[in-house]
Amino acid sequence: MSVPGPSNPWLSYRALLAALAASALLLACGGGDDKPPAPPTPQVTTTASPPPVVVEVTGPGQLKEAALVNTISAAEIAAAVAAGKSKAPPVTPLYAVRSHRLTYVTRDGQGKEVVASGLVSVPVKASGVPSPVLSYQHGTVYKDAEAPSNKVEAAEPQLVLASLGYIVLAADYVGYGASKGTPHPYLVSAPTAAAVIDFITAARTWRQKNAVLDNGQLFLGGYSEGGYATMAAHRALQASDSTHLAQLVGSVSGAGPYHLGVTLDVLLDRVRDDNPLIGGLLSPGLLKHLGSTVRDEVRRQLIKALLPDDADVSFTTTFVDNYLADDNDAIERDSNVHDWKPALPVRMFHGRDDQTVPYAASSRTLETMRARGALTASLTDCEASPPSHLGCVRPFFAHLLGRLGSVARDL
Repeated sequence: MSVPGPSNPWLSYRALLAALAASALLLACGGGDDKPPAPPTPQVTTTASPPPVVVEVTGPGQLKEAALVNTISAAEIAAAVAAGKSKAPPVTPLYAVRSHRLTYVTRDGQGKEVVASGLVSVPVKASGVPSPVLSYQHGTVYKDAEAPSNKVEAAEPQLVLASLGYIVLAADYVGYGASKGTPHPYLVSAPTAAAVIDFITAARTWRQKNAVLDNGQLFLGGYSEGGYATMAAHRALQASDSTHLAQLVGSVSGAGPYHLGVTLDVLLDRVRDDNPLIGGLLSPGLLKHLGSTVRDEVRRQLIKALLPDDADVSFTTTFVDNYLADDNDAIERDSNVHDWKPALPVRMFHGRDDQTVPYAASSRTLETMRARGALTASLTDCEASPPSHLGCVRPFFAHLLGRLGSVARDL
């Protein structure tokens, strides 16, 4: 009788592996009574984002009231642009625009507090998506119905700009909208800048209260009087070390009368052409020596050259009176905004054949800023044909969008 030999070691190893595999399968399937306890499930706690801190302001910059005006679709804005009804160049709107009329506190031409108004136009984006802020300063208008918060239509520049992704702020200025009846402090730098800056402040409060998110970028832009208001506001922001400076990226100004003396010399030439009998008497430097009758007539003619007969908004005449008195110190103090050194980019735009605001108003500003060492100031010539004041409006908006689009985020 034979005796079995020893077991095959390879078979024994395979049996051991099978046993281990079976044991692992039982544990994985929950079999067995002595498995180790499963590790505790991590507890994930979620907290809601804290609401934005609302910075309440009293006095200038205080938000008084806000009201929804309308919502205009991107298609309606596109149709207005395509029909040539807008001052803006051909663009493709990306968003519908919701506009709100705000009233706020600022100061008038006498330094007294007054309640003014303006428009905030917001691109309708997905929840939580921020936008850059553009403070757009409108050009001279002579009827209250043409102020931004009174003319909220698809073709208006502020709505077209908002449809491209900007939160657009458009102050009516003192003398229009809620402050109609108060004289508009035309080409007087301090109240002009205040109307813009105080509206930026009030609009910030409104955004904080309504969770309208901005991305931390602020731009300034405008043409003609709007170019002047843009320059005045930029200078005032820098001089006052405003809290808005932390967001300000730069400004784009078109055809503004930054140097008032140069601008009024051109208007005086018009008066000479229209009134040859007194034209020979008119010369800067001699105006203060004219008799009162002639001075009053010159004053009337200068204002007539600026304001149409059907204007329903009153304008202060501080700038004219200072000019007729040959008071250069007063002109510099009250009106000129060309002589300073900007720390942030100032991009000017002007047509060489501008007969309303002379090109020299911009070229002199650039020379003065460069003399102060400002490397951030520039002047671009309008290439329209002819490069007139009205002929350069649409090219200005193309220039504005090009300048902003190269640095703006979240559009």
